[in-house]
Amino acid sequence: MTFQISHNPDVLTCLANLSNDEVFTPPAFANRMLDELPSALWSNPDAKFLDPFSKTGVFLREIAKRLNEGLRPAFPDDQERLNHILTNQVFGIALTELTALISRRSLYCSKMADGRYSICDVFDEKDGNIIYENRQHTWDGGKCKFCGAAQSVYERSDDLENYAYLLLHHEKPEEIFDVKFDVIIGNPPYQLSDGGHGASAKPIYHKFVEQAKKLQPSYLSMVIPARWYSGGKGLDDFRADMLKDRRMRKLVDYPKLYDAFPGVKIRGGICYFLWEKNHDGMCEVQTMWDGEPLGEPVARYLDQFDVLVRRNEAVSVLEKIQAFRHEGVAEPTFDTVVSRSKPFGFRTNFHGKPDAEGLDDPIKLYGSQKISWIERNIITQNADWIERWKVLMSAVQGTSAAVETKFLSNPIVSGPGEICTETYVVAGQFETEDEAEYCASYLRTRFARFFVSLRKAAQHASRDVYSFVPLVPLDRHWTDQELYQRYELTDEEVEFIEATVAPMEQRR
Repeated sequence: MTFQISHNPDVLTCLANLSNDEVFTPPAFANRMLDELPSALWSNPDAKFLDPFSKTGVFLREIAKRLNEGLRPAFPDDQERLNHILTNQVFGIALTELTALISRRSLYCSKMADGRYSICDVFDEKDGNIIYENRQHTWDGGKCKFCGAAQSVYERSDDLENYAYLLLHHEKPEEIFDVKFDVIIGNPPYQLSDGGHGASAKPIYHKFVEQAKKLQPSYLSMVIPARWYSGGKGLDDFRADMLKDRRMRKLVDYPKLYDAFPGVKIRGGICYFLWEKNHDGMCEVQTMWDGEPLGEPVARYLDQFDVLVRRNEAVSVLEKIQAFRHEGVAEPTFDTVVSRSKPFGFRTNFHGKPDAEGLDDPIKLYGSQKISWIERNIITQNADWIERWKVLMSAVQGTSAAVETKFLSNPIVSGPGEICTETYVVAGQFETEDEAEYCASYLRTRFARFFVSLRKAAQHASRDVYSFVPLVPLDRHWTDQELYQRYELTDEEVEFIEATVAPMEQRR
């Protein structure tokens, strides 16, 4: 006779994400975050924990499991111990009515805290310590004054959920539970539609971090997109604050797409951090790759540069480049010759005629996926560049692969009588074709694109991503080997660069 061993999977590993904005946290990932907290918390009967954006209740459940073991000596009776933990120590704020039910089911084993099957037998109302409140946005000039949501998108009737999250939309969030929390931990919503073109959205996760810090817990840990490393769309102030905050104790970085949350595309990867109120010093930075640590964590100050350099191995290379002096003078950086967006004033969706026929003074226009022709006299911005040689670089460069390895598009050398829409930036404009070719050749090197990679958190490749690239004399076709020798890079540093950046075909 053959016996089959049944497998009863954890239901929280089986739930599909509803969107890329509100991502369910796998139990194993939640436990990695909980492992960063001091172990003494699990045997402290007075420690209080809050997940202020509970979706599945996974953090609350795993916290309760740890407390159930740690408090066994203090509360030998199982029911007494559970009642103490669930009524006095573990709290949650659900994002929606549905996630409130799921979270209660995960923590109390019943969608109603006072239900027949609840593992806590002292609650006398259905919510327990997991609450949900359908708040209203407060509109001011077409935006919510708390979260910045667009009124045109999120204004709806009172009986519909409107994503006015309680933690953000409360004048005094400390009064929600009237409890001083030792630990705030969780996975906040990432973004809200801003009413812009297409799927345009604005980040919101940073507002949860800022609001949670105001509650002054002893420990704060959140998993958030890593795009804040280099700022962008409302994140510049948040980035600056995070980098200079000496209470940041640990940062665990997942650069590889899908690595942390399989099947969820969060460009630029994600990270989680541990913030400790009484810490004042360096932050340990750990890179994860395929779910495993990539090297040892390194303690460093996060504000050494104006953006967070995510790979520890890259810090020494960048330091060496920035310390380089040519004839006693520091080199400028490449962003000083790169244009802003819309270099000639035309948006991405602008197109001219399919050919030059019938135009008095035709100008060739490089646009989104096509070339067209326009009259010279409609060009009012940087008209003096028209007759110069230019190097055009795609302003958006990304990949659907799990790991980006090119970081820049292949340069286009554009001659006199040619311009572009904001699909491109102009990465230098020159008197001669040779100078433009030298520039394009340099941007094809692994060396140059490596320094772009240190600032490029997602698809956008605007002028800022060139700010670490040294502006070498553009008087030759530079090779990677010549550049490695110029800056006296070690074999290990060269190996790291070439493992990070794929080769690009050089054109002559």
